[in-house]
Parts: sequence; C-alpha cells; structure tokens
Amino acid sequence: MNSHHHIQNALNQPPLQAYSPNINPSTPQVEVGTRTKRDRPNQQPRKTKTPTAKRLANTKQLNYQQWLEIRKQGIGSSDAATACGLNPYMSMLELWMIKTGRMQQNIEDESAGYAPLYWGKQLEPLVAEYYSMHTNNKVRRVNAVLQHPDEDKQFMLANLDYAIVSNEEVQILECKTVGEYGAKLWRDGVPLYVLCQVQHQLAVTGKQAAHICALICGHETKIYKVTRNETVIQHIINAERHFWQCVESGIPPSVDASDSAAQALQQLYPEQIPLTVEDLTQNEQANYLFNQLLEERHRLEQHQQYFDELKHQIQMLMKDAERAVFTGGSVTWKKAQDATTLNSKALLKQHPEYLQQFPQTKVGTRRFQIYPNGG
Repeated sequence: MNSHHHIQNALNQPPLQAYSPNINPSTPQVEVGTRTKRDRPNQQPRKTKTPTAKRLANTKQLNYQQWLEIRKQGIGSSDAATACGLNPYMSMLELWMIKTGRMQQNIEDESAGYAPLYWGKQLEPLVAEYYSMHTNNKVRRVNAVLQHPDEDKQFMLANLDYAIVSNEEVQILECKTVGEYGAKLWRDGVPLYVLCQVQHQLAVTGKQAAHICALICGHETKIYKVTRNETVIQHIINAERHFWQCVESGIPPSVDASDSAAQALQQLYPEQIPLTVEDLTQNEQANYLFNQLLEERHRLEQHQQYFDELKHQIQMLMKDAERAVFTGGSVTWKKAQDATTLNSKALLKQHPEYLQQFPQTKVGTRRFQIYPNGG
C-alpha cells in the first residue's frame, strides 16, 4: 500500500467534526479523546521532553518572493499533503518541479478579481480574532520558518499561522478561509489535505494538538481540534522523505490523473526530439500500462456511446420542453443565444497585410495519440 493510502486511512478514522469550544475557563469541560486533571486527581502529569523546532528564517522582513525561495529548502506544512499525494489542487510532479527550480510558484493573477491567496492573508487576522474571542485563548504570530530539530528530518519545515499561548492542551492555531468551491470539501469535517498539513506542523514543532478555525464562505465559522497522531506522522515522514529524495536526486515522482500533473508534464517535456523513438517493447511494466490504456479507452468509448444514447432518448421525451424533472433530479435543454463573430478567414483574404500588422502566436502543446497494432 502506498504511503498516501496509509495516511488517508489513518486520518479517516474517525472523521474529524467541529466541536463547541469551551468559552468558560473556570468550568473545564471534557472533550472527546482528552482528560482533564480532575479525571486523574492522584496522578501527576507526565513530563516529557519536547524537542524544539529550529528557527530557519525570520519572516517578518521577507517579501513573498524571498519567502518562496526559503521554502525551496524543504517541505513546508502547506506542501505536506502534496508531497504525500493528498492535495486535490496540486500534484506531486508540480511540487517537485517547483522545488527543483523547473517551474515558478504560481503567484495568482488578481486581474480578474479572483484572488483567494490575497483574501486569505487579509482575513487571517480576523479569523484569529474571532477564535480568541470565542475560546478565550490568547494567540500570537510566529514570524519564522521552523525546521524539524532532528538532523535526518531537516527537510521538514513549517510556517505556523499562530501559536496558542494560554492553553496547555492546544498549542497551534491554523486559520482557513474557505470559498464556495472549497466549501464542499469541508462538508464532512476537515479535509484530508488540511489534516495532513496540521499533523506535519505537530511533527515539526513537537506539539501535541492544534485548533483549526475555518471561515467558510465568509459567514460560517467552525473550530476543530486535531491531536497528534504518531502513526500518521510516521507515514507523513516516510512519504516526505521519499519525495525529498526525488527532489535531491532530480528524479520525478509518480504522476496522477490531475490537471496539475498534465500541465506539469507539458512543462517538463515541452517538445519532442524529431524522429526519436523510445523502445519499450522489452519493458514489462510499460507494456502492462499500454494494454491497460487500450482497455480503458475502449471502456470510455462504450460509456460515451451509451451516455449519448440515453441523452438522446431523454431529449425525445422532452420534445419542446426547456426542462424535465425526475425523481432523482432534472435536466435542461436550451438553445444558446445567437452570436455575431468576426469571419477572420474572409477578412484576411481581403486584407492579407492584417496578419503581419496584428499577429498572435499560440504556443503549441504536445498531443498524445494512441496507435494500437493492427488498429
């Protein structure tokens, strides 16, 4: 079983749900999975030596680009889920290309008004203020990139949002601002990629628990508690160590089915060398993959044909209706609005000089095509 499957299975048991924080410090309440001192009056609290994370860099005076350069020195907490193959937004290959300098970190384009990173940064202090107000926990910023204290784990970095300074049971606060698209990932509790991020933070810092305060769609706030899980942390360390070995050796990690992986592959290998052939006929694994590819393509074609047939049958039943409803949902069948477009082919025929005056170059990408023997 792959490392990300181990992590996923461990984090899924049980699913993490929001809880009502204790806002009255004079009357402690027992949370699920924890015990108060009152539960064990004759037992002295255990004293364990907690290793202290190293301060790799002070971030107070760093700009965003400098901060990104420091993050290239290891795997940060926001990289953890990606390195473990659990990030729905980024593939391991894309992160590998960023860490090896083959691709620049994507700094979002705010020209269209879509800027989740910007708003996340702006709203973070407000989320922390809400958290403090509703839990009576004091928090402070941690203006540093932290590094795991163990010499063999120094590739593990963490940049905490806040440290909790007034609660012995919880030491870290992670603030999240969740938009409309991301909200669906929070319906059943904390998403796996966020749990992985927080367990990574606990691993680096040696702390025992963290709170996640999530502002969802700008109007709903939930607070979750994540306790340290040594089994999960060990799987995370193993997965991240393997990923970092790929970074140091320059060997790409495994790829997945995401758009992120597809785009990363196009950047990693943007052009073919003409007339070259990679002979994989003696590679057993490669031949297995190709045969599986042929089978999956055949299944896709069959499913597409059946899908189209079902769609056409429903359209026949709808006739002129715009909408049809069923016990399980509904469909619509609408005519698109007429549009007037420029006939560029006719225009260039009349004025061929326009092509020289107003050229537009579209960068080509490599196309993947399949040619089965005898097909």
